[in-house]
Amino acid sequence: MIIFSLLSFLFDPLSVLIVLKDVSKKFVLRHHKVSRLKEQVVDFLKGTRYTSEEFWALKDVTFTVDKGETVGIIGENGSGKSTLLQLLAGILVPDKGTLEVKGKVAALIELGAGFNPELTGRENIYLSGSILGFKRKEIHRKLEEIIAFSGLQRFIDQPIKNYSSGMYMRLAFSVAIHVDPDLLLIDEILAVGDWPFQQQCFKRIREFKNKGKTIVVVSHDLNTLLTLCDRALLLHRGELVHQGNVKDVAAHYGEILKKADTSPEGQSGPVEREAASPDDPAEQDAASLTRGETRQDSVSPRTGKRWGSREIEITKVAFLDKTGRESRQFRTHEPFVARIHYRAHRRIEKPVFGLALIAEKDNIHINGPNTKLDGCVPDYLESQGSVDYVIDRLPLLPGRYWFIVSVWDYACQQAFDYHDRMHGFEVIPGGTRDLYGLISIPARWEYHS
Repeated sequence: MIIFSLLSFLFDPLSVLIVLKDVSKKFVLRHHKVSRLKEQVVDFLKGTRYTSEEFWALKDVTFTVDKGETVGIIGENGSGKSTLLQLLAGILVPDKGTLEVKGKVAALIELGAGFNPELTGRENIYLSGSILGFKRKEIHRKLEEIIAFSGLQRFIDQPIKNYSSGMYMRLAFSVAIHVDPDLLLIDEILAVGDWPFQQQCFKRIREFKNKGKTIVVVSHDLNTLLTLCDRALLLHRGELVHQGNVKDVAAHYGEILKKADTSPEGQSGPVEREAASPDDPAEQDAASLTRGETRQDSVSPRTGKRWGSREIEITKVAFLDKTGRESRQFRTHEPFVARIHYRAHRRIEKPVFGLALIAEKDNIHINGPNTKLDGCVPDYLESQGSVDYVIDRLPLLPGRYWFIVSVWDYACQQAFDYHDRMHGFEVIPGGTRDLYGLISIPARWEYHS
């Protein structure tokens, strides 16, 4: 039974905007998907059976959010973060417990949600605004401001089915922020925008926050949460396992990730697979799985570009922790080894291995060493083997990173094999007290008088 209760007698109605008490949400997972009537008839005639099971995406979640608070939600993929936001947005309803959300809500949950791809950007502004509960006259008054903020003036009268994901996000964010909601829900879609627009969005979010508005944001970027949020919630396997200040919650999250990485079960998890992205889009919340959708909740698209003559092939890239075991999760200041396995199909004289470390957020190039610059070029390679790139104390701060790797001829003119954004790893909290930036620099403070 679905229960919505008015809980205003339990709290000051002017101070509390969101109340959840023992909220649970389940989905039915079917192991033989039948989507069309024809398929159902054929399966019935063949006597095909399929099984289903209940999956509880959220279990007994209880918390409140005060008016004017900015609250972050973190957790592994599949922990229920997006399901929770969809409940707060009214897209889903709970199967158990009570939920109350006050005021007008604007949700940036899925790219293009509330948009009609056949309509133009201008027409979708009116459509999206009306879904958010605003009258056409109100939307018309703010139309030019919405278009200007989105930066899509040249394309505003084009059907949005021709928009890129970044253009979708620009339009959706611009509409949401200009209709002046009481509650703004954001699910990591801001990551698809370019860096200047991201900064523009964060500036507007801070202005929104300073007006005393309420924000609930899902993000894997701890720096963003530390900057924006008053506190954070940690979800793990559908349960709210910790809440408090962002730094404390991040530390608990790091412990969960580390346990998952070292357990036999965790070794087959998403951080241990050879994947094109550190945040594999195959790891979706149950809400999307049961609808047969692929959510764009990764901060980066899967690129996996590869090229080269393949006279030498890079057959595997493995990241090794301080025990020598393969892992995709590390802490700041821990030992880190990238082992590049290769196979030479003929004798190659003086091949050069190169790499680049890229911060997934903002696509910042951190470094780009190669064996030629470092004086480590072998006379020749033939058959197969491996080469290690060793960092005694990893300086990177928590976040996700691309590891681009390649092998070239000695003149660095011909690429034998180039893997662009095919390998990635994550630095999790717990290795340093540093919070801001990309790297931890060994230094000390000294007072003189």
